[in-house]
Amino acid sequence: MDFDGLLDSYEKPIYNLALRLLGDADEAADLTQDTFLAAYKAWDSFRGDSTAYTWLYRIAVNLCKNKFRERGRRQHFEGLSLDSGSDYNFDPSDTWKDRVKDASDTPDEALERKELKELIEEAIEQLPPDYRIVAVLRDLQGLSYAEIAVAADLSVDVVKTRLARARGMLRRRLGAYLTE
Repeated sequence: MDFDGLLDSYEKPIYNLALRLLGDADEAADLTQDTFLAAYKAWDSFRGDSTAYTWLYRIAVNLCKNKFRERGRRQHFEGLSLDSGSDYNFDPSDTWKDRVKDASDTPDEALERKELKELIEEAIEQLPPDYRIVAVLRDLQGLSYAEIAVAADLSVDVVKTRLARARGMLRRRLGAYLTE
């Protein structure tokens, strides 16, 4: 794949990842641009040890980690939405999202559903960055453990551990809203 094809194929997923992790559309757009600029500069040295997709995610995750370090504090997002029109890849067999109690279409239940989304968003926002990165990559972006390991420069075991801890934190915060 040439670099233009890479940009066409992965610009939106990288932007969605950055938006999920940073919570700000302008910062996400800047980070997406920075990701592709860094990838362009390093394109000749890309060896193909991983897929181009995973390689880009690694660049984006590293840039997000740098942003977190620059901020030096817990991230607080505004305007983040689980149904923001992005094309997240939920895997119902391996995510916590499918355990949220079902709501029908009555006005009261629709309001409860909206409030629950807000609670989930807040819970994700409160995860420490290292746990948020792994949870977002797995549960919202749909990456495999191996892809996350490469993207986040971690071992697969560390990815699994952090994901389990992140899900545990989410369960504790959202326990009353989850089904058994």
